[in-house]
Formats: sequence, C-alpha cells, structure tokens
Amino acid sequence: MTNNSLIPNETIINKIYFIRGQKIMLDKDLATLYTVTTGNLNKSVKRNFKRFPADFMFQLSEEEFNSLIFHSGTSSWGGTRKMPYAFTEQGVAILSSVLKSNAAIEVNIRIIRIFTRFREILMTNKDVLLKLEQVEKQVTQNSEEIQLIFEALKQLLNTPETPNEPIGFKINGNEA
Repeated sequence: MTNNSLIPNETIINKIYFIRGQKIMLDKDLATLYTVTTGNLNKSVKRNFKRFPADFMFQLSEEEFNSLIFHSGTSSWGGTRKMPYAFTEQGVAILSSVLKSNAAIEVNIRIIRIFTRFREILMTNKDVLLKLEQVEKQVTQNSEEIQLIFEALKQLLNTPETPNEPIGFKINGNEA
C-alpha cells in the first residue's frame, strides 16, 4: 500500500458533491487524491476522451460552480480559468485505466467502494421510506378510530371522580 491508504474515508466523502441529480467528484479534488496536478489529470482524460461520455464526465457551468462554492462554504478554490470537470462514479472508475499509477488505482478502489456504500445507504433509505408511507396510509385510514380514542381519553381525564359513581364517557354524543 502507498501513502494514499492514509487518506481518511471522510476526506474522500467530503469531496463527493451532488450535481445534476448525481454524485460527482471534481477534477481538482481527484487530482489531489491521486497526487497529480489537475492539468496532468485533464491531459490524460483528453488523450482518452472517448472513454468519458457525457454521463461519465461533464464540465460544470459557471452557475453550478458558483453554487458549489456557496454551498460548501469554501473560499479557497482560487481563480479558475476554466470550469472544472465533474466525474460520475463511472467516470471515476474509468480514471483508473487512464491513470496507471498504483496510487491512482488504490484511490480509485476506495472511491468506488464509497460510491457503492452510498448506493447501499440510499436503497436502505428507500425501503424505510416505503415502510413509512405504508404506516402513514394505515394511520390515515384509521384516523377516525384514533380520534375517537383520544376523545374518550380526554373525557376520562376531565371527568371529576365522585365516589360510587360509575365513570362514563360519550363517543359521538352516545353514552359508552
């Protein structure tokens, strides 16, 4: 293993952004992780441009870039002559075949594992959301019964007790 194994997963996770409805990583962040310059990373990509279709890599618009800076609360992005390239999970996977160093391969494996973990978490959350929707439907269907129970409980709590007098309450105007 190289010194890239010392990069904490949190560092990699903090470099994953959500743009255009997908998780991406920026060229400058990937270059830092691979210990190459952004220019060299982008040159390697341009030499192998056919490997990076639009759903693997795209260039950010100025609006997307400014929004990213604003939302990440970072002011250390420096002056940028060109808008950065964004790599999707598939684009990051292709980078390992373009950047042939052992460091790039190791980092890529870790990044892909993190993307996979994100997908697993998302699927788990979808299952939880589906179950919550089912519970919500059941509660909505039973809301009248639940409301009646609450009315009866309120009446019980508000009824002063008198000795030897039966406790009664009314549901919808009827004595129970």
